[in-house]
Amino acid sequence: MGETMWSGVRERVEALAQVDEAQQVFGAWDLAGGSGHHFRFADPLSEPEVAEAEAQWGVSLPAEYRGFLLEVGAGGAGPGYGLSILRRTDAGWLWSNVDRCLRHDYLRLPFPTGEERWRVLAEHDDRQPLLSGFDDEEAYFAAYSAWMTAGDELSDWVTCGALKLSHEGCGYCDWLVLTGPESGRMWADDRPGGGEFRPLGEPPTPVGFARWYLHWVEGAEAAARRPRRRPR
Repeated sequence: MGETMWSGVRERVEALAQVDEAQQVFGAWDLAGGSGHHFRFADPLSEPEVAEAEAQWGVSLPAEYRGFLLEVGAGGAGPGYGLSILRRTDAGWLWSNVDRCLRHDYLRLPFPTGEERWRVLAEHDDRQPLLSGFDDEEAYFAAYSAWMTAGDELSDWVTCGALKLSHEGCGYCDWLVLTGPESGRMWADDRPGGGEFRPLGEPPTPVGFARWYLHWVEGAEAAARRPRRRPR
């Protein structure tokens, strides 16, 4: 195999485990030193293994991420608390849970367009029950509970066709779109803090998996070169 964008990346990342200053990289170690990705990877997958996972879930993985699985590793060291790991289990191929249960059955579904996402969420907001529309509180609370449940389902629907790859803590996550025109682009979920589910990068220069991941590698290497602050 000739030189690719992933040539030497695994070695660069694994070398950081030997540098004390690299422990300053968010997600590599926790404050007690007992968890984190420790700059370690799962083993790379073979072409037949990746193809089997794609066939199971009815998706074609974006080329940059697919190359990463084949050349670097099935997951592990990466942005935030690390990359979700693709593993063969008794239930077939599954991505490890990086925040909460990933809806694998949603992976093959079309990724909603911005217009569709806005319309569906606005329609849901318009259906919020009002106490004034009910004869008694019990009926109102039942309707409100059903409306909230529908909202939770829509929260998952927004990420149809996307793969949750990493999390930054407190529910903030990074996703890779697998289907539709946005396929291959990274999205950030800032909803836990009152933000939005949004694409990374400006329209002329969308952020794909390789740009997102290699930016993290360069940042981790820069952190490893910075002298650690000494207590005064």
